[in-house]
Amino acid sequence: MTTSGNVRAGIGGWTFAPWEGTFYPDDLPKKRQLEYASRHLPTIEVNGTYYGSQKPAVFAKWASEAPEGFVFSLKGNRFVTNRKVLAEAEESLKRFLGSGITELGEKLGPILWQFAPSKKFAPDDFEAFLKLLPEKQDGIRLRHVLEVRHASFVVPEFAALARKYGVAICYAHHFTYPEMADVTSDFVYARLQRGDDSIPTAYAPAHLDAWADRVKTWAEGGMPGDLPLADESVTVENQPRDVFVYFIHEGKIRAPQAAQALMERVK
Repeated sequence: MTTSGNVRAGIGGWTFAPWEGTFYPDDLPKKRQLEYASRHLPTIEVNGTYYGSQKPAVFAKWASEAPEGFVFSLKGNRFVTNRKVLAEAEESLKRFLGSGITELGEKLGPILWQFAPSKKFAPDDFEAFLKLLPEKQDGIRLRHVLEVRHASFVVPEFAALARKYGVAICYAHHFTYPEMADVTSDFVYARLQRGDDSIPTAYAPAHLDAWADRVKTWAEGGMPGDLPLADESVTVENQPRDVFVYFIHEGKIRAPQAAQALMERVK
């Protein structure tokens, strides 16, 4: 019997000049950076899909360059989430989901729907948006994640909605945005954004030790006892969960080393 879900720690994107010579070998051609990154990390969160559409052939190319077992998480297109009325997002949502993302096949990971820091929680409109999120696209299961960045979402009603529709709430370890570690789906998604480039692993070793413990707790079906929740009254079902962790934003230069160090700790 499986007692723990799969843990994948990774980075945001694979094209970043300061990684050349610090993560990538000096003589590695740029066209081989994805090939290299996907063999040294188990997952990457793709930010480019937030800003513009990709063609099916691009997704197919990414899939062909990454090894079996590797996972791409995609940031949902901004035209879906950056709107006053979320209930009106259906056309943009269908356009994004039909853009060829399923060319990734089994390498398609969660889709992160990121909302502007100014976007407030409007329960009825937000539920209308959740109703638009399909469970499958072209026969492939879709896993949805919500990254909300306004304090009005830190209420039990938001966690209950996410749980009702089986979508994950992104735990954002951030200096400004609200932190919610409520488990609302059969997987967990975290973005660790308080790194420091002066630290070889972005997060200090002691902090990585603590995160490894939390990640293992999530993977084994529990909830860490030291992270804030929107609803402290709910007890989640104890079942193994896949966990996706990304080192993003602050400390980006050392993000690959941070992801590798975390993976070493959870193995």
